[in-house]
Amino acid sequence: MKITIIGAGNMGGAIAKGLYKGSLFKSEDIVCADRSENALKSISAVCPDITTTTDNIDAVKDADIVLFAVKPWILPLAIEEVKEVLDYNRQFIISIAAGIGTDKLQEMFRKEDESVPGIIYLIPNIAVEVMEGVFLYTSQNATTEQLATVQSMFSELGMAKQVEEKQMVAGTALSSCGIAYVFRYIRACVEGGVEMGFYPKDAQEIVLQTIKGAAELLMENKSHPEQEIDKVTTPGGITIKGLNAMEEAGFTNAVIKGLKAGK
Repeated sequence: MKITIIGAGNMGGAIAKGLYKGSLFKSEDIVCADRSENALKSISAVCPDITTTTDNIDAVKDADIVLFAVKPWILPLAIEEVKEVLDYNRQFIISIAAGIGTDKLQEMFRKEDESVPGIIYLIPNIAVEVMEGVFLYTSQNATTEQLATVQSMFSELGMAKQVEEKQMVAGTALSSCGIAYVFRYIRACVEGGVEMGFYPKDAQEIVLQTIKGAAELLMENKSHPEQEIDKVTTPGGITIKGLNAMEEAGFTNAVIKGLKAGK
């Protein structure tokens, strides 16, 4: 099975690096295409066996899967460039361009003979590079086999979940944008740690392990966050005082507003 990734920027490059570490694709069966030589060199430096090229048309010819990892405003041009050489009888399409749903994608990929490919609209997040990504996807005209392939591909790189298309906007906020919100929380905690006496490196090490442990605890116990909070908030203790101070400053409301701002 061969895959071509059109676009080797931050997300396309991260997906390529994740697939390179995985077991479903041989390194020589991964092709990255981009107009930027620098972007391709960045991938080759980490994944030397991946084929890189600036020729999109040549890149897609032998692929079984063509993944478009370009910005939404570039996607129409990228599709028009390669559409006529795509073979919808043996190839299917994955697009990660946020906000461009399956109806629009089918319209963009439709050929003069009215044929359309199996299409997967997928939202990843940048943690794919370390095989801990979140991948939400929906589809149109895709076969059961194609959907199974997508599930296998991305489950190996983190968590993959098929959702209704109407949930994709919310999913983007929670996972793709959401990882940035987590980074901002980490930064805030580190700054607080520095203010209280830690060196930044030490504060970040403590915060990262705390967040990793919290996530693992919830996944292992399959518990609600409030259940775990109750275990560490003793009456009159510093934890409940800290939580209440955060809520007084609008913590929960700020998070929800941030998530909904991208709708």
